[in-house]
Amino acid sequence: MKHIFITGGAGFIGSAFVRLILAERPQWHITNFDALTYAGNLDNLDGVDAARHRFVRGDIANREAVLAALDTDTAAIINFAAESHVDRSIMSADEFLRTNIIGTQVLLDAARAKNVKRFVQVSTDEVMGSLPEDDAAFFTEDSPFAPNSPYAASKAAAEHVVRAAHHTHHLDTVTTRCGNNYGARQFPEKLIPLLITNAMNDESVPVYGDGQNVRDWIYVDDHARGILAALERGASGATYCFGAREPRRNIEIVRSILASLGKPESLITYVTDRKGHDRRYAIDSTRAETELGWRPLETWESGIAKTIRWYADNAKWIERVRDGAYQAYYQQQYGAPSRAPTL
Repeated sequence: MKHIFITGGAGFIGSAFVRLILAERPQWHITNFDALTYAGNLDNLDGVDAARHRFVRGDIANREAVLAALDTDTAAIINFAAESHVDRSIMSADEFLRTNIIGTQVLLDAARAKNVKRFVQVSTDEVMGSLPEDDAAFFTEDSPFAPNSPYAASKAAAEHVVRAAHHTHHLDTVTTRCGNNYGARQFPEKLIPLLITNAMNDESVPVYGDGQNVRDWIYVDDHARGILAALERGASGATYCFGAREPRRNIEIVRSILASLGKPESLITYVTDRKGHDRRYAIDSTRAETELGWRPLETWESGIAKTIRWYADNAKWIERVRDGAYQAYYQQQYGAPSRAPTL
C-alpha cells in the first residue's frame, strides 16, 4: 500500500491524475492538498473513491499547513499546485512568484523533514521560451531556459530549486515538462474550453493576434499517464518532456472546433495580441518514450471529440464555473485557507 501527497489535485491536470491513480493503482491512498483558488474545483473530483482520497484545503506556501497535512508514511509528493495562466501573470506576478517558487521550496523542505522518498515537480515547456518558426525545431530536456512571461519565469525558478534540492540534499526528484493540455474539466479561461463554451452559446470566439502561434497539444489523460510513469520509473534527478507530436496553429484549433460544433467562422474575433506572446512550441518526447515506455494514446481528432462531448454533456459544471457559485460553497464549507505572508 502506498500513500502519496498530491498538491493542486482539484485543478484540471491534478484531478485527472487523481482519477488515474484511483482507477489504476487500487492499493494507493491519496492526500489531496489544494488551496481551491478560482481554478481549483471540487466538482472535478465528483465520484472519486472517498475511502482512498482525503482532501485537505491548504496553501503550499504555508509551511505549517503542509507539514500538518503530510503523513509520515508518505512515499511521494507530486506538485501540480501552481498559478498557471500567462495573462494573469502579466497583469500581476506576485501570486505566481509566491506560489510557484516559495510554495515549491516549502514542499521540498517538507519532503526532507518527513523523509518522503520521491518528489515530482510538474513543470511546463514554457520555461524554454519560444522556438523559431521552423518545423524541424523541437524542445528537448536539454533545451536552455528562456522564459518569456512572469508565469514561465516562476516555473523555471521552481525547477531550479528542485534541482538544488536534488544536488545539495540528495532528495530523489523528477521533473516533468509538458505542452498545452486539453480535455474535460479545464477552467474556461484557457483556449480550448473557452472556444468550446463560447461557440456552443454562439458567442464571439477570441483569437490573439494573427492566430499563427503554434502550440503542441496533448490530451490531459495522456499527460497524467506520463507523470505516473515518471513517478514510478523516472531516473533520480532527471527531467522528462511529454508531448503528443501535435503542434498546431491557434487558428487551426479554432476552425477545427467550430467545424466540429457546426458553427460558422464568423464567430471568430481577432483581438490584440498578448504581450511577449511566444510564437511556437513543439516537444520531442523521445526520452520519455525510450526511458519510461510512455506513448500518447489519443490523437488530436480522438481527444478533441472526447473533449467537446464532455462539455456538451456537462452544462451544469460550465454554469457553476462561469458564475463562480462553487467558490461561495467552498467559503461556506472550508473558509479561506490559512496563508503565509505575501511576498
